[in-house]
Amino acid sequence: MRIMAQIAMVMNLDKCIGCHTCSVTCKQAWTNRGGMEYVWFNNVETRPGQGYPRRYEDQDKWRGGWELNKKGALKLKGGGRFKKLAGIFSNPKLPEIKDYYEPWTYDYKNLTDAPLGDDYPVAQPRSQITGKPMKIEWSSNWDDNLGGAAQYGELDPMVEKARRQGQEASDKVKFAFEQTFMFYLPRICEHCLNPACVASCPSGAMYKREEDGIVLVDQDNCRGWRMCVTGCPYKKVYFNHRTGKAEKCTMCYPRVEVGLPTVCSETCVGRLRYLGVILYDADKVTAAAETKDDKALYEAQLGVFLDPEDPAVRRAAEEAGIPYDWVEAARRSPVHALISKYKVALPLHPEYRTMPMVWYIPPLSPVVDALTETGHDGEDAGNLFGAIDTLRIPLEYLAEIFTAGDVGPVRSSLEKLAAMRSHMRAINLGDLPDASIAERVGMDAVQIEEMYRLLAIAKYEDRYVIPTAAVGDAQRLEESALPDSCSLDYADGPGMGGEGPFGGDSGSSTSGGRKLLPVVSVETFHLTKNRQTADQPEET
Repeated sequence: MRIMAQIAMVMNLDKCIGCHTCSVTCKQAWTNRGGMEYVWFNNVETRPGQGYPRRYEDQDKWRGGWELNKKGALKLKGGGRFKKLAGIFSNPKLPEIKDYYEPWTYDYKNLTDAPLGDDYPVAQPRSQITGKPMKIEWSSNWDDNLGGAAQYGELDPMVEKARRQGQEASDKVKFAFEQTFMFYLPRICEHCLNPACVASCPSGAMYKREEDGIVLVDQDNCRGWRMCVTGCPYKKVYFNHRTGKAEKCTMCYPRVEVGLPTVCSETCVGRLRYLGVILYDADKVTAAAETKDDKALYEAQLGVFLDPEDPAVRRAAEEAGIPYDWVEAARRSPVHALISKYKVALPLHPEYRTMPMVWYIPPLSPVVDALTETGHDGEDAGNLFGAIDTLRIPLEYLAEIFTAGDVGPVRSSLEKLAAMRSHMRAINLGDLPDASIAERVGMDAVQIEEMYRLLAIAKYEDRYVIPTAAVGDAQRLEESALPDSCSLDYADGPGMGGEGPFGGDSGSSTSGGRKLLPVVSVETFHLTKNRQTADQPEET
């Protein structure tokens, strides 16, 4: 057993309102500079929809992720070393700008400088790449709120897969106004246990940090081959056409290292994101990823995760050099609870065999109220669980996204959420909860109420259980933040002057022409955290 620790995330899709605040704040923090206009490290997709970039889930076309060879061993879908070497100067398996979208701004000067007249001036859209006038035909959010569903809904790769499963699934996935459905799916880099982007990189610039599992790009070593873009099945690695380097979500590692959540988590209006530590057995990752049956990959990845309450696991973690506070954080981890204890969170496309570490709680329609409106008892166990199969959002569609088409884990997760709603509704109305409902989903009243507190009313410190970087690792982590290696230290980037990526006092400085280490203002981070979590404002 080789124990390692990973910072992981869970998102509760039942609470996402599609406000895109996470996307905007991430954009401002990480991709608000030249060459990255089209890039969204965090984006919120309306499902069904084609996503961003368009149809990124169609791996028959993009060849991302892993597959099994004839011997049952893992191989990259995009090809091995010889194939990559043969196409290293011309990689055809890449999304084009039209698949993402051509970013634009508006000619606002025409509004402010237009002379007086009878006609209203307009701000013509102009491409941020060419600077020329353009016609807006697509964007990263074109499918928002089912926009164009009647025209584009059929192009969703998951709709195609669900319909291929049989006539029953085909009948459920429709786009007539009175029959359609939607939910929001926020996406960031999955920071996988078996990342295909890392394996695809010819220069070794893409790497997975040993101390916390975050996948990053070494800007000094990146040569812009873009094999990582092809290798990532989630298409969350992007090419900066100005710097000639690949860039991706960093899991806000400067914040995580000082115990603060990512920017997208911090600013989430719906409070749907959870961050915590997962302990896993690194020796089991390859075997789990080589599971032959796609539908068994979810359970296989669960088998990789370890129980931090197990004394043997704790001893092995200590022997492996994992700090005590990380093991304690794993014990209190909301991510571990939602994934392994309650089993309501599911991975995004486990069939890609990358072992993703950003998991999702599937959305549940208002099943209790919907049953009551039909004249049936919405609290009756038989009616409650029987209605799961007739939800507005088809189980088959959710299963194609989260469990490689296996409806069982999706139904189990939704039944637990429905049982929680029924149980807590009875308590709030002063009634005695039906114990059989909790028993039906393999839980008891205490567990149901604990899960409710975590999903519904958890405080800041319960949703984000993030240990700080080890003190012994501080010097190396400081060196990794040198201006030379910072992905933001380019033209017009935050690293070029003023406030750096670590906040105030972290801009680069020089002495005798030599660049110095940034002054990481850890105190500022903790003052900010105290201010955000305090019940009363601090007196100054």
